[in-house]
Amino acid sequence: MVIVLLREIPEELSLLQRWNELVLQMERPEVFYTPQWALAIQSSFRSAFKPPPKPLVFLGYDAEELVGVACLSVDSGEQNVNFLAGTTADYCDFVSRPRRRAEFVTAVLNELHQRKVGNLVLANLPADSASLGALRRASKKYGYHLYIRPAYECPRVELGSTAQRQALKSTVMCKRQLRKCLRALEAKGAVTLNYLRTWPEIRAALPGFVDVHVARFQALGRVSFLVAPERRFLLEELARRFADTRGITLTRLMVADRPVAWSYGFQFHGSWFLYQTTFDLGCKDDSPGYCLLGKILIEACEQKALRLVDLGLGSEEYKRWFANSGRKTLHATVTTSGVRHFGEITRYYVASEVKKYPKLDRAIRDARARLHL
Repeated sequence: MVIVLLREIPEELSLLQRWNELVLQMERPEVFYTPQWALAIQSSFRSAFKPPPKPLVFLGYDAEELVGVACLSVDSGEQNVNFLAGTTADYCDFVSRPRRRAEFVTAVLNELHQRKVGNLVLANLPADSASLGALRRASKKYGYHLYIRPAYECPRVELGSTAQRQALKSTVMCKRQLRKCLRALEAKGAVTLNYLRTWPEIRAALPGFVDVHVARFQALGRVSFLVAPERRFLLEELARRFADTRGITLTRLMVADRPVAWSYGFQFHGSWFLYQTTFDLGCKDDSPGYCLLGKILIEACEQKALRLVDLGLGSEEYKRWFANSGRKTLHATVTTSGVRHFGEITRYYVASEVKKYPKLDRAIRDARARLHL
């Protein structure tokens, strides 16, 4: 395998097509692994940070065939490397066929070792990824310390067979709380779902979505990550790049002609991923976000091309009311420093203790959001 290093992701149609073909050969293809996602990050963060994070993209070739993509970023000192999508994607991974993952991961770690990179942080790595075993073997081979800890769990709704879909649809429609909230909204006007899929439609609706998202967090005494300009620009870039593929959908729950809840998400390879959701605080007593999710699940049961609805990072109670499965992610640290290795272990256990005190945990998260950490 030959490794080629790119310091910038090119808008080269042939490469992007082969990259996308490789994503579809992953054990679980995700929209976050695509070149469109990587290009959107490159554009949005370049517009906001001076200097911007530097892409560090390793391409693996077998003769002329692209067999691996590792989309990373590196700091100005060339010592700290992360997944480029580590702070924006719910899943991050090395892109290759599963049977070639060990070979590709080993080749990437060899390149990092040759460049004397001291730290590699891999956030949101799926726990069911073939990359984990490969990382363990490659880290040992090149003298790195590897620490893997739990990160998040994404609740999911597996749609199943035709009979299972009908059963799921009936279960959702019969939920007493959902029927009660929908009746309350229907008293104010007809309740419908509105789907925005083209770039002009989404561009016109995004400012309202962002304003409501920020206001909702402010009402909770918290800080929405959408206060950061690069995050708002990222939503625009993702919508612009995925609109041509019909892969993005901004779903709105409408009461008459007024939107009261939003879901910014992606339909990709049989999965409907709910990336960001919010709702109008003026209707919070009627749980519009809950109603939106219920209606999305009912709609998904009717779409034969869909296999599941992924509710995204976090185990909020309303997600657990619907979820029938889940997918865990891990946080992996690969470092040459024994001090940093044991520091990571210590920080994790301290953070685990902090989470036992929700107010303190929330204060720390909000402080990090304000500093865009």
